[in-house]
Amino acid sequence: MLTQTTTRVLEPKDLEAALAVLDREPVANAFVTSRVHVAGLDPWRLGGEMWGWYEDGMLTSLCYAGANLVPLCATPRAVRAFADRARRSGRRCSSVVGPAEATAQLWRLLEPSWGPAREVRAHQPLMVTDRLPADVTPDPYVRRVRKDEMETILPACVAMFTEEVGVSPLAGDGGLLYQARVAELVGAGRSFARLDQDGKVVFKAEIGAATPQACQIQGVWVAPEYRGRGLAAPGMAAVLRYALADVAPVASLYVNDFNTAARATYRKVGFHEVGEFMSVLF
Repeated sequence: MLTQTTTRVLEPKDLEAALAVLDREPVANAFVTSRVHVAGLDPWRLGGEMWGWYEDGMLTSLCYAGANLVPLCATPRAVRAFADRARRSGRRCSSVVGPAEATAQLWRLLEPSWGPAREVRAHQPLMVTDRLPADVTPDPYVRRVRKDEMETILPACVAMFTEEVGVSPLAGDGGLLYQARVAELVGAGRSFARLDQDGKVVFKAEIGAATPQACQIQGVWVAPEYRGRGLAAPGMAAVLRYALADVAPVASLYVNDFNTAARATYRKVGFHEVGEFMSVLF
């Protein structure tokens, strides 16, 4: 029996079907699901297009095409279709990121026309937890960042991003989009930090994505001069306490496989590996 397949840009009327696909993998899809819950499928509000792959009239796979290109619940046939569409439209994203198997296939198909990448991070463990650690006391000095503290938190966010990604988020548009994103998280009460007596950030992290099923912690950073003092685990425990109490029943994150210190910290506060992400950076 022949199977009819097609791919197209989803429209606002496709929202229910798209959410049904996203909800199949609530942890892995948290970043995009969070955006869809807020913005729907209108490309202008969403910050990009949502591509859908249909088999026999049923929506089965998705790909978010915005600042990042993200395959979601994507079968091998869907990935091939998404790669064809991405090649035709040309590269507009700063990264390809998502579950490792689909992302690796997508990059293999795109690399001849889009490569070389600035960096490929092929193994990024996806970690989750649904409870607070029994033997790590949350840092009582980690708190929500106030709206009037943007000038305090922004330099730490820029330092973390530059250290993690290898380029400054202030390049290109002068950092307007990045500053808007930091302000959005602060305004939503999802930015957390510990300040020293001089008002300098010594630890920070954000809950970057939030859905009813799961949230994703990101931007975990300790100021260089404070590293090695045991601040990371209590700081993470404090952020985790906020996440599980106020945001979602499951907290997740993904981390570079070569960052052994971070992986040890996350395991210490109860995170365990459930999958793997991959990131291709341009």
